[in-house]
Amino acid sequence: MKRFWGFVIKEFYHIFRDKRTMLILFGMPVVQMLLFGFVVTNEIKDIKIAILDYSKDNVTRELSHKILSSGYFVLDQYLDNSGQIEAAFRKGNVKEVVVFEPGFAEKVHKLGKANVQILADASDANTANLISNYTSAIVMDYVRKLNVNVITPMQIIPEVRMMYNEQLKGVYMFVPGIMAMILLLISALLTSISIVREKELGTMEILLVSPLKPIQIIIGKVTPYVLLSFINAGVIILLGNLVFGMPVQGSTILLLAECILFIILALSLGIFISTSTNSQQTAMFMSMFALMLPTILLSGFIFPIANMPLILQALCQLMPPRWFIVIVKNIMLKGTGFYYIWFETLILVLMTCFFIFLSYKKFKIRLE
Repeated sequence: MKRFWGFVIKEFYHIFRDKRTMLILFGMPVVQMLLFGFVVTNEIKDIKIAILDYSKDNVTRELSHKILSSGYFVLDQYLDNSGQIEAAFRKGNVKEVVVFEPGFAEKVHKLGKANVQILADASDANTANLISNYTSAIVMDYVRKLNVNVITPMQIIPEVRMMYNEQLKGVYMFVPGIMAMILLLISALLTSISIVREKELGTMEILLVSPLKPIQIIIGKVTPYVLLSFINAGVIILLGNLVFGMPVQGSTILLLAECILFIILALSLGIFISTSTNSQQTAMFMSMFALMLPTILLSGFIFPIANMPLILQALCQLMPPRWFIVIVKNIMLKGTGFYYIWFETLILVLMTCFFIFLSYKKFKIRLE
């Protein structure tokens, strides 16, 4: 046991001496978190719009002010005629044009009906859809307040409440996904490179003839990364909470325990990759290609699994991040306990055991 702990301490020294490894370990999570939190978002903010107001009455002015004061839109210019709409879109700054028909206020008061045309730049279809929906919601809210004293024979007014994310913050979706991606990528990448480096330098043979058993070599190699990746998980949770206001509604202890389980799973994947390669470049390529892209595309991190073809939905079930993201969202946003996530936890445990078994068997074969 004394030899084993000496081996673990040696691994810590190797990690702390390598500036590139330290940068990947502690720099990459912070950068990724800030990038996804501030840059990659599905919310709209300060979208430049143009207004074409043929009526120029008090109602259109109030409605224009309501749209611009919402915090989602910024006025780029007022247009004088419909011939300027195409030119405004072609410049690339304006993403939406709101058109009020002539005699708007008069039609509202006399006929109870007036038309607002919303033109959006659909070269980015998702953004155009969001912009038009936001603008329509603002107009409908104005109409509802305008008719608050109007009595109609029957009214059906839906009351909508967004549970667990009332402000519809995109960061609430990204933090669990970022945590899964970073923990999986860093743990697997660094572990695989660490073991393959021993092969390239020829020091693996020295380890194999040492008094340490194969299982002790494997555990000794991954132990430092368990601790350092666990620190990374804590940093991500703190950044999400302090910088982006991401709550932790459930048990912090349960969340950290699930993080440790996922880290061990990621490390077992890294060991499995290292037993299949003989160069650091190959190990890095396999870790990046085989883990990063599936985490982004097939885990439900960004794209809903239900919208995918059936064959891809089946493939998603084999992705460890797909289950970990569900666990993190349930604990952090919904405040649920272990009773509600036992199935996902069991799947992670089974995946961990499977990859540890494969890695150990493959390592044993190399020894023989």
